[in-house]
Amino acid sequence: MMSSRPIRVHIAPAAIRANYRLAKQRAPGTRVWAVVKANAYGHGQWRAVNALRGEADGFALLECENAVALREAGVTQPILLLEGIFSAADVAAVVEHRLTTVVHCAEQLEWLIAGSRPDQPLALYLKLNTGMNRLGFTAATLPRAMELLRRLPQAEVTLMTHFAEADGERGIAWQMERFRALAGDWRGPLSLANSAAILRHPAAHGNWARPGIMLYGASPFADQSAAALGLRPVMTLASRVIAVQEIEAGERVGYGGTFTAPRRMRIGVVACGYADGYPRHAPSGTPLAVAGRRTVTVGRVSMDMLACDLSDIPAAGLGAPVTLWGEGEGGSVPVDEVAAAAGTIAYELFCAVAPRVPVVLGES
Repeated sequence: MMSSRPIRVHIAPAAIRANYRLAKQRAPGTRVWAVVKANAYGHGQWRAVNALRGEADGFALLECENAVALREAGVTQPILLLEGIFSAADVAAVVEHRLTTVVHCAEQLEWLIAGSRPDQPLALYLKLNTGMNRLGFTAATLPRAMELLRRLPQAEVTLMTHFAEADGERGIAWQMERFRALAGDWRGPLSLANSAAILRHPAAHGNWARPGIMLYGASPFADQSAAALGLRPVMTLASRVIAVQEIEAGERVGYGGTFTAPRRMRIGVVACGYADGYPRHAPSGTPLAVAGRRTVTVGRVSMDMLACDLSDIPAAGLGAPVTLWGEGEGGSVPVDEVAAAAGTIAYELFCAVAPRVPVVLGES
């Protein structure tokens, strides 16, 4: 049953497809994984998969059981386990369902050796740690990995790494230098590029790219907007004004009185709060749009409500449409601007949207 409370999250499958096609366009000749981990960055794994079922070269996620569910639902494209297997129990599913798995430590290789046979094909992504320092083999641990790989003659191996600063001034050159040193005379396939590298570092496109945030219409760069990159917003968080208050100069708004009115103001109260996934730490001045006009939040975000300045939007009253981020009836507000104002990134906003917020699926 759809909630009577007016907050909604709108998902546009056509925008996911458009953003995926842009990734393919920006990395010509490269096959592209659609990264649908973390419930497709909060957009819904199945919504993303269904939007890209006829488009994606493959899907990348974390959990073996989710990969198996995709296979059982008829997904035939390659499926990549981005963190590899988490125990020996996952090997059977990898073999049976033809899953591609990252290997980043010797233990994973040992599990695969013990749990598979030479007549069972394996597709492995050997992850090299070139400076991210989370997962992957280093110069010290790679020889052992190569020794273990010789006991998996049936494996087709791709080398991969993950860039730590592809979106920043330091870029990728330093990691590419380390990658080449580790890879030596490797002539096999490579998987290197995340969203930022797809868009800004063509030399790293490799054979398989792994876009994440760009698929969902947010920019990986602090200095370049999603719109400037040609990306379309996939998620819109929308609600309505549920009350209006007229306050005098000097009056405060919300818990803790963190906002003091500098003049007489009209304050709109919006049905959206941190229990819906809106960031509680978003300060006064965070952008939103009401009735087609941009404005800002005032005061502290509470559990179910937030307040905004309607002083310059006299037509906005009870029931006026509000866009918290995305493109909606209330107006257009890039999610990256909301994230920047709140001192976070779009990834966190998308992933934080609460299950209690009803989802409306746009045109497919």
